[in-house]
Amino acid sequence: MKDLSIFVDESGDPGTESKYYLIALVFHDQSDGFERYEADYLQALRTKGLRDIPLHLSPLLNGNDRYRGMDVEERKRYLAAFRVFLQYLPFTYAVFAYKKSELDVDLLAPRGAIQRIRRDLAIYLLDHLEYLQQFDEVKIYYDNGQSLVTETLHDAVEFALSKEAIIYRDASPQRYRLSQVADYICTLELEAIKYANSETGGTDQLFFGMRKRFEKDFLKKLQKHRL
Repeated sequence: MKDLSIFVDESGDPGTESKYYLIALVFHDQSDGFERYEADYLQALRTKGLRDIPLHLSPLLNGNDRYRGMDVEERKRYLAAFRVFLQYLPFTYAVFAYKKSELDVDLLAPRGAIQRIRRDLAIYLLDHLEYLQQFDEVKIYYDNGQSLVTETLHDAVEFALSKEAIIYRDASPQRYRLSQVADYICTLELEAIKYANSETGGTDQLFFGMRKRFEKDFLKKLQKHRL
């Protein structure tokens, strides 16, 4: 049996004040183990005097949730350790980014957004059908945090692949490292949009620097993993 995991995360929420909406799909061939990369990451955390906190990049940047009370330098060490961990990890990814003003979004029934995103996901999966069909099972990991994502994901994947090849599992960053990878990707790709449109703020530049440094040290290293 050859299994593929797809971990899903989103940034923004159709129907709220966020300007952009992103969905990230992280692909991992389960025959490519990453125990040694995990071990190296945990050792890097210990060397830096850090606990193994499940990465949640937006709260890390803003000092919220489990990062509350940490100073900037400590949060930068967490970011640096995770960035190095991702460099060598065997995964690929795709991201779908939307400016919400260009989506037909109704606050109570975002049907236009669902249809647009479902179409884009289905087209992408069909374009990569040869890759996907080499696997006996495709396992989708998503925490079902937003009904729009759940609906579009089910519809698009089941349209492109046989239903028998799909297993849906709830996934939280506390349980799965690759859920943390999906979270990192969503936030970093959102940062790329903000840098491109001169929309970054002080916090962004505090952690990532100016645009050239962000692209060199963060974005290019991440995008080498694009499927």
